[in-house]
Amino acid sequence: MCPRLNAAENALPPLAQAVLPRYIPPMTDPEKAGSKEARRKRLFFRAQRRGFKEVDLIFGTFAEAHLAGLSEAELDDFEALLEAPDQEVYAWLQGHAPVPATYDNAVFARLKAVCRRKSPTWNV
Repeated sequence: MCPRLNAAENALPPLAQAVLPRYIPPMTDPEKAGSKEARRKRLFFRAQRRGFKEVDLIFGTFAEAHLAGLSEAELDDFEALLEAPDQEVYAWLQGHAPVPATYDNAVFARLKAVCRRKSPTWNV
C-alpha cells in the first residue's frame, strides 16, 4: 500500500476508503499480459515514451522498423533495454560508456545502427 495514501485514507469515511483506486502492478508475466501482439504494442508504446527525447526517437524509430520481426528472445532483450536508465542507454549508444554484457546483444547492435544512419528521418 502506498504510504502517502495511508494518511488520506484515514481521513475519509469507510465507504470512501473502499473505492480509492489502487496501484495496478505491471503485467510482466507473459500469461497475464495477453497475446504476443499485445506485448509488441505495449513495447512500441514504451519505446516512444521513455521520457528522454533523444532516446525516445532512437527507440521509437527502431521499434517502428524492427519490432514486428523480433523473436521472443529478441523481445526480451529489447524489453530489458527499455528498463535500463535513459542516461546510461544514451551514453552506450553514443559510445561514451562501455555497454554492460547484459545489454550487449544483437538487439542493441541493431539499435545502435539506427544512430549511425546517414541522413536519418526520425519517427515522432
